[in-house]
Amino acid sequence: MIIKQPIKPIRVREAQHRTMPHVIDTPYLTQAPHDVAAWVACLQQREIPVLASSIAAIAELGANEDAVDAHLLADTLGDDPLMVLKLLRHVAERRSARATADVETMTAAIVLLGIPPFFRAFGDQASVEDRLAGEAEAFAGLQAVLHRSHRAARFALGFAVHRFDHDATVIHEAALLHDFAEMLLWVHAPALALDIARRLQADPTLRSADAQQAVLHVKLADLQQALMKAWRLPELLVRISDDHASMSPQVRNVQLAIRLARHTAQGWDNAALPDDVDEIAALLTMGRAPTLALLHEIDG
Repeated sequence: MIIKQPIKPIRVREAQHRTMPHVIDTPYLTQAPHDVAAWVACLQQREIPVLASSIAAIAELGANEDAVDAHLLADTLGDDPLMVLKLLRHVAERRSARATADVETMTAAIVLLGIPPFFRAFGDQASVEDRLAGEAEAFAGLQAVLHRSHRAARFALGFAVHRFDHDATVIHEAALLHDFAEMLLWVHAPALALDIARRLQADPTLRSADAQQAVLHVKLADLQQALMKAWRLPELLVRISDDHASMSPQVRNVQLAIRLARHTAQGWDNAALPDDVDEIAALLTMGRAPTLALLHEIDG
């Protein structure tokens, strides 16, 4: 089993020195499409921007592509969930309908695509930083989601390794991508994303899903599942990421990692944390104290 190393802390403002900015001139969405199908149709037509650090890394590695392999690319770019999403979508769209096996990881996707075709496909991309230039609140909102996704992915990988799960890499990926629909919302519809955030801040009793339904006419979890299927993402990744799926250990692994990342976003004193620790201890078949120690070790 190949286990990806824990992802590096996000540094979304680094590598601003790239030479030719690619600017998305598609206007922001200011009015929500009326249902999931309309949202999918709308997002199908929009480019997925990636972090400026990913663009700079691709440019640097592409200057000597003969020295680059799939593992190096995946390790370098794998902390950018939008880059991971974009690559998996790109490869899935180009696979034969007769293909019998899904490409489930970033490394496998690059191997299938090939190194020179990878650099040709991703050598000219738009950055999140360019897309949200002048939208400081929206950029901060996106940063919060990215930070939470990184922590959730670290927790999910740690749980999966402890459980000796052979799909640990896919579990890590599922947690990293769990909130990609929210990321796309911040990127393409910042006013709508801010409306949801402000409603939640004004009413602590309001559920996120209810706020999303009121502003977007859809729940982000439903939109995300629809996008994953429309983009033919790996079936295992879709299933593990489905919050409504049967409670297999893999789904539980991801859900508990996501919950823990949310509940500890502001520190380890959240009232829901004791229940999280108990459920994680049950998943890992460990005592409560060793489980809590493991969580702090992973987060550290």
